[in-house]
Amino acid sequence: MKIVLITPSGPTAHTGNRVAASRWAGILRQLGHRVRVANEYDGSAADLMVAVHAWRSAAAIEGFKARFPTRPVVLQLSGTDIYEYLDSDPRPTLRSMERADRLVALNDLAWKAVPNPLHARLHVIHQSAPPLAQPRLPSRRAVVVSVIGHLRDVKDPLRAAEAARLLPAESRIGIEQVGRAYTAEWAGRAQAEMAVNARYQWHGDVPPAAVRRLLARSHAMVISSLSEGGANVVSEAIVAGVPVLASRVDGNVGLLGADYRGYFPVGDTQALARLLQRLESDSNFVATLGKALARLKPLFRPAREKAALRRLLADLRQSV
Repeated sequence: MKIVLITPSGPTAHTGNRVAASRWAGILRQLGHRVRVANEYDGSAADLMVAVHAWRSAAAIEGFKARFPTRPVVLQLSGTDIYEYLDSDPRPTLRSMERADRLVALNDLAWKAVPNPLHARLHVIHQSAPPLAQPRLPSRRAVVVSVIGHLRDVKDPLRAAEAARLLPAESRIGIEQVGRAYTAEWAGRAQAEMAVNARYQWHGDVPPAAVRRLLARSHAMVISSLSEGGANVVSEAIVAGVPVLASRVDGNVGLLGADYRGYFPVGDTQALARLLQRLESDSNFVATLGKALARLKPLFRPAREKAALRRLLADLRQSV
């Protein structure tokens, strides 16, 4: 098939939407399809549109369906679609979801946010991650806790740094953060935090290889988001065997499972500090998290994501 894949532009090539779109484009090409990736729809012919982000791709979906009303659209729902725009600006988001022939969510609990009449169109496809190129060797000089994600409001990006301030003086934990600051204010806040918090370092936007090197020397990773669609960095941490300390939101629980032991309430600095202390001092806790990740790891194999996309397209050909 000839496929046009629409992905919204962002401030960096390393946004979650861009990374997901690039990976899907590669998988679809492996499956034998011709894929053109674009930020906007230019009216050109295609057998199928794959769109990332209901709200941002609304005009592209509308334009494609206006020109080719019988040709299918697959819509990958972002976290901001289902946990923000469905409430704050529902009309274009719902219109995109209703126009799409198939909806793809990235976590197992996304169905709770999707309107009931659309559940039959909804598929869950976990974002995969390749194994680390080098063996995981956690740092011996410090207990490295990584925070991987751009600095913006929804990520609550300085929560781990603030929690580290509450640790006892003898703690060896250090927080290392990578990701671009979306605003000058966030850059200023990160720089100010480094000035007063010896446990915190912000490295700015870095290439994917540097992210994987950070994971390889991390003892744990914190994802403190206010909401998530199903972050690929969680997939990467699971595959790498890096314990995840996660805010208890559906997008994280929908990947790690309800029984996972590494959650803290959203925005609860003291609860996260207690988890960090357990990470450093309680080997049984670390082992429990490691066993949970080992059980989850097969869900995030690239071959599994590829097979899920193949099934989705086969199902689409049969029913559309």
